[in-house]
Amino acid sequence: MTDGARVRGEAQAGHLPTHLPVMFEQVMEGLRVQENGTYLDGTFGRGGHARGVLQRLGPGGRLLLMDKDPEAIAHAGQLFGGDARVAIHRGSFAAMAKWEATSAGLDGILLDLGVSSPQLDMAERGFSFGKDGPLDMRMDPDSGESAAQWLARAEEAEIADVLWTYGEERLSRRIAKAIVARRADKPFTRTADLADLLGAVVGRGKHDINPATRSFQAIRIHINRELADLETGLDAALERLNVGGRLAVISFHSLEDRIVKRFIAKYAKAPPANRRLPELEVFVPTLKAIGDAVRAEPAETSSNPRARSAVLRVAEKLGRAA
Repeated sequence: MTDGARVRGEAQAGHLPTHLPVMFEQVMEGLRVQENGTYLDGTFGRGGHARGVLQRLGPGGRLLLMDKDPEAIAHAGQLFGGDARVAIHRGSFAAMAKWEATSAGLDGILLDLGVSSPQLDMAERGFSFGKDGPLDMRMDPDSGESAAQWLARAEEAEIADVLWTYGEERLSRRIAKAIVARRADKPFTRTADLADLLGAVVGRGKHDINPATRSFQAIRIHINRELADLETGLDAALERLNVGGRLAVISFHSLEDRIVKRFIAKYAKAPPANRRLPELEVFVPTLKAIGDAVRAEPAETSSNPRARSAVLRVAEKLGRAA
């Protein structure tokens, strides 16, 4: 039985949540888990990838789990709280270097970016335009302002900029103007209310994509500082990885993947030479890209639509003599 089949079997038996982790087998191969190594899952979610790592660890191995979501952390405690090899910490992976448990170094780090399936499925979290609920969208509901609070106070230009920058929404200015005009009479407090306005402004068009998709994505990314956290987290990961340690990152849209791709290239490839300037020092790579970007197989995308946009990149930390 493959590891992916084992996890699926356990999920069906009730030992794991019913949703399946994206590109499970590819992630396990990329991390190359050593039985006595120390690994960090910085986006625990519901633990599908974490279970796979733990299955490969021996008595001397360690698994560190992080997540901003209190419900994810509570679930981590239920699943793994009794295992002495596991340590659990609530917080953003951007702050992994501040967690004392990582100070001895890590042999592998996994970041599964974006909103998790359980978050999307729970209407009360406010992530889904397909399910009416409070307009929240915070991955950490105890920190920062909600989407409703931000939409109630943000300037029209700021809203338009967020929709364009993080959602690549072509009608960002028109949408922002409509939001500001409508909120003067009635603030946005429900996801369905915002989705209705977006549908009226954008329209269905020729494509099958819901007219609220890009705007909901953009607002969520902004509210949770997702791209800023990713940039900080990648730097922290490089700092904490041991030589030979692996970094595996799953992205779900081009903005995330572009940051990850450029980060790996920055430390793996020498910058282009400039003939007009003297070469100050020889470039020494500190990362090595492991293969090319990986996408889910057709069999997975047919059963798990979320996997269709997933991109996995893996890099290994090199020593100074590499």
